[in-house]
Amino acid sequence: MGPFARACITLLLTATLVACVARTDTPSGPVATPQPGAADPATPSTAPHNLSEPFLSAWQRAGGAAVGPPRTPPLWIDDRQVQLFENLLLAAVDEREAVAEPLPQGWEATIPPDLLALPASPLRASLGLAHDQTTIAVPLAPLTVTIAAPGYGGPARLHLYDSHLRPAGEASVVLTSGQTTTTVLPRGHLGPQWALLTIDGQIAGARSALFTLDATSSLATGQPDLDALYPRLRGFMASNVVSYQLNGRSVRGYRSPDNPLLWLRDHVYQGRGFRYFEQDVTSLLDAFRAAQRPDGSFPDVLDYPERYVTAFRKEPESDLEFLFVQGVYEAWQMTGDDAWLRENLDAMRRGLRYLTSDPLRWDAERGLVRRPYTIDTWDFAYGPTTTSPDGKPAPRHWIESDTIWGTFHGDNTGLAHALELLARTEERVGDPALAAKWRAQASEIMRRLNELSWNGRFYTHFVPEDPAFAPAGVDPMTQLSLSNAYALNRGVLDDRQGQRIVEEYFRRRDFTRAFAEWYSIDPPFPAGSYGMAGGKGENPGEYVNGGIMPLVGGELARGAFRYGMELYGFDILRRYAALTALTEATYLWYYPDGSPGIQGPDTLATDGWGAGAMLGALFEGAAGFTDRASRYEDLILTPRWAADPSFREVYAVARYAASDGYAAYRWRRSERAVNLSLTSSAASAYVRILIPKEIAQLPLRVTLNGAELPTRIDLAGETPYVAVAVAGGNAEIQVTW
Repeated sequence: MGPFARACITLLLTATLVACVARTDTPSGPVATPQPGAADPATPSTAPHNLSEPFLSAWQRAGGAAVGPPRTPPLWIDDRQVQLFENLLLAAVDEREAVAEPLPQGWEATIPPDLLALPASPLRASLGLAHDQTTIAVPLAPLTVTIAAPGYGGPARLHLYDSHLRPAGEASVVLTSGQTTTTVLPRGHLGPQWALLTIDGQIAGARSALFTLDATSSLATGQPDLDALYPRLRGFMASNVVSYQLNGRSVRGYRSPDNPLLWLRDHVYQGRGFRYFEQDVTSLLDAFRAAQRPDGSFPDVLDYPERYVTAFRKEPESDLEFLFVQGVYEAWQMTGDDAWLRENLDAMRRGLRYLTSDPLRWDAERGLVRRPYTIDTWDFAYGPTTTSPDGKPAPRHWIESDTIWGTFHGDNTGLAHALELLARTEERVGDPALAAKWRAQASEIMRRLNELSWNGRFYTHFVPEDPAFAPAGVDPMTQLSLSNAYALNRGVLDDRQGQRIVEEYFRRRDFTRAFAEWYSIDPPFPAGSYGMAGGKGENPGEYVNGGIMPLVGGELARGAFRYGMELYGFDILRRYAALTALTEATYLWYYPDGSPGIQGPDTLATDGWGAGAMLGALFEGAAGFTDRASRYEDLILTPRWAADPSFREVYAVARYAASDGYAAYRWRRSERAVNLSLTSSAASAYVRILIPKEIAQLPLRVTLNGAELPTRIDLAGETPYVAVAVAGGNAEIQVTW
């Protein structure tokens, strides 16, 4: 039974209990606890629980032996005394009367197992929240629980269970004059949480929904510039949403800041940010799957009937097929919907087979993806302004007789990344035997690309198929293009390569040349190398020809965190936070002097492409949330706050709005310790706690939930991390020195 089905049954059971409580003939005074009596003759002598009034008479009226024996003793649940049977719930109205309500099939899976396993106490206990507390709780935010057991004084134990009925915490309490309070930290899976109180190992009372745990993505570091970044960027990205009806279905996606249409590329890359707040992450991908062509290729843009736009593809592009795979896989991460992932598997396979076989896209001799000579991943080719099919001057969005062909590194790192994602998809919902084939293909692509394009510091932007061709006025071996930043986070580099790329960007961080080193390409091409029919990009420092792009900064920052240059990652985030706070805007690109790049009347000052990349750097890079499967069920957590001594306490939550997948933690650094309190929807977690380099040389003591562990050190570059494997999604970890 899945979580959704369990939740539905829990609601039914709770509704049954509530309906009993709401009966108008319920007396206002307390109900007497029935005393054990002789079992009814019709009750099998082997029944574990006897029947006594008021339940005995109600059981007889309901059918007696046909109902079957009790599954529980009389229990106090939600301040009503009930007894549960195979398909029936009896609820006491007073000491003489009980009423019967049917129970849904499978109700046992909706209550904590302890309710069926533990005996009932002769005492009655009530559980609730302090009057000033809401019943909607957030992870790890303290809640005050009130406990009452009239006439009792002494020890008791509070047990919490999350919405999957897994233990979510315990607290020992002592009641005085029948009352006490205690503080709990909400943990575990999102949804309503059960609570039981036991006295001497017996159940004295239970609450079916003491509180409902909910989570929204948030970050509180104590540093206002970073704390304001997520809400600001989320607000920017909300302006990029485009929704309309297409072929009778709703389509919702994220547009480019300089074009009002829905492009696959723009939407997929913005997923790095909208995963934390967007609920509809599949409709646009469904529409692109429906638009897939018979040969397996995809269009750039969807039909948009209201704008009289028919789906089309810019001919120079060779990235759409791997972007579709990436988009589907990442949407599945957000939803956890295996059935939906399976629906897309054939389209994913067909797309990558097209990309790796069609002569227009695949260089069989090199064994790599090919394309015309574009600036990185953009869609216009090298050469002067040409003429469009309708006779107007235009950039070279078409393949022509003089098109220069070659290998662009970003197409191939993207393909290798997509092949790994396809392998994971096969293992999850497809043919596991194919996973090894896709991985072997990815490995071969990277081997050939490294031989062809890796120059020791970064990937050479473009390697022409014609060795005699060389662009005029620029040395291609010095050109650092933006997909080097994307490569940092595609899982295709070794540590040395990743570090070299980050170091190269840092080396070009010269504020006398540009306000940021987030170049689209550097150095740019001379004026006119790419004819833009008078549009932006012909001149150096414009648009993708040397403009400054936050999307590069975001990917670079995430890569800096990944490869052990954490302070550089924080530096980029702070500079971007200052830029967006000062201007209350973010653009796709800027001139090197900081002036915004405005392409035309459709340009928005709310660039979701860059904002999404920066959110990836913030949540995955700095806060350290990485999902190895879906809904954070296989969590890698690498908080990197200790790299900067100014961080002392951090509260971080990453939640997929499209599902109940989330992770949350409280991180605290003191003079001689780092503490981490974690809760999540994870089935397993691998936690890596950054410690300063000088501390790694000292004797370390590591504890998990109070138990000491052997110290294991992982390295990212020269940065040491204490690594702790966690079974389940909850942990208290401490590293002391």
